[in-house]
Amino acid sequence: MNAHKKVAFYTLGCKLNFSETSTIARNFQDEGFERVEFDEVADIYVINTCSVTDNADKRFKTIVKNALKKNDEAFLIAVGCYAQLKPEELAAVDGVDLVLGATEKFKVTDYINDLSKNDMGEVHSCEISEADFYVGSYSIGDRTRAFLKVQDGCDYKCTYCTIPLARGISRSDTLENVLTNAKEISKKGIQEIVLTGVNIGDYGKGEFGNKKHEHTFFELVQALDKVEGIKRLRISSIEPNLLKSETIDFVAQSKSFVPHFHIPLQSGSDALLKLMKRRYLRQTYTDRVTAIKEKMPNACIGVDVIVGFPGETDELFLETYNYLNEMNISYLHVFTYSERPNTEAAVMEGEIPLKTRQKRSKMLRGLSVKKRRAFYESQINTEHTVLFESENKEGYIQGFTENYVKVKTPWNPALVNTTHAIHLTKIDEDGLVRFDFLKS
Repeated sequence: MNAHKKVAFYTLGCKLNFSETSTIARNFQDEGFERVEFDEVADIYVINTCSVTDNADKRFKTIVKNALKKNDEAFLIAVGCYAQLKPEELAAVDGVDLVLGATEKFKVTDYINDLSKNDMGEVHSCEISEADFYVGSYSIGDRTRAFLKVQDGCDYKCTYCTIPLARGISRSDTLENVLTNAKEISKKGIQEIVLTGVNIGDYGKGEFGNKKHEHTFFELVQALDKVEGIKRLRISSIEPNLLKSETIDFVAQSKSFVPHFHIPLQSGSDALLKLMKRRYLRQTYTDRVTAIKEKMPNACIGVDVIVGFPGETDELFLETYNYLNEMNISYLHVFTYSERPNTEAAVMEGEIPLKTRQKRSKMLRGLSVKKRRAFYESQINTEHTVLFESENKEGYIQGFTENYVKVKTPWNPALVNTTHAIHLTKIDEDGLVRFDFLKS
């Protein structure tokens, strides 16, 4: 009955959301729906929402309007973190027909027997305490690399974060199922897998529905390294207190894990880290970066940092800026603090004016450009392996080296999803690196 029905998807937020969107899309295809691009006419539009930043919330209404421009009779469904946190708010957006919370989103096809437009969005969401079971996900067909979900939820109580309220307690996929999914991805000819989750360093907790760790993140890394057919495995964001020396040492000699780490810092001030209720102080972060660079001098290290947190004086901001400036890191992801309902930070004293937050954000984004340029310059006249992406960008094909240097060369469709040995030669005017192919 769904043979001629078309469905389109839009994903806001993190790699984890992309992996879950891909799984939800496969569920639709199994029910006979045809998947199309979001800018095409569809019968159903599914928007996977995010609530990490205020900006992601605001974008939702724009995305809904764009979908209705394509088909004003289309059935609109909202899922994801914002749908769990603010279901009634999303349901009230003009044109939204169905809102599904944390436990319902993977059963979306069960809720769409009737695609008639609703006057008011229908809501199906649970208490977040009920989000205590695990649903595995991975992305295939969306990108050159696959995002493999290994963990969900978080038991940390960072004072600025709504993720525990949106995704529930920390829980993990079984090691057996992770390896099964990795092998399935490998059979599809995908060259790279990115491990993703809310707090992947906590992997193993809740693996079989209990709170204890059946396996550790290190054991997961060791097991995945043995899966045949995967050329690259990349660790996505991992907390510094959970990135252990044994994992760093293993990646340094691994046949498939690449020398690229993304490690949230959030602040270079111990005083602010304590207010944020992070589970480490600055010295731990310094130790991790030092250990990585000692074992893997060419490793790429990305950093998450928040500016404008309550109580961040000019002196404390400069403490963060100067710390990052001195650190041997490669790039920054800068987040401008925004008050999130039901978080401790939202009612803290010392609110920072919005213009000050924006100014500090601009300073750190400028520092990120400087850091990335310096990292790229350090890689000139070195040899690497590049995995090419699938898009033609203004006559060029782009790709990433194993240590996350972004490169470009004139478009050649034969290069898509292939790996090649290269010698980095120069940085182009757009900040990407040119190279010469090495003879095999």
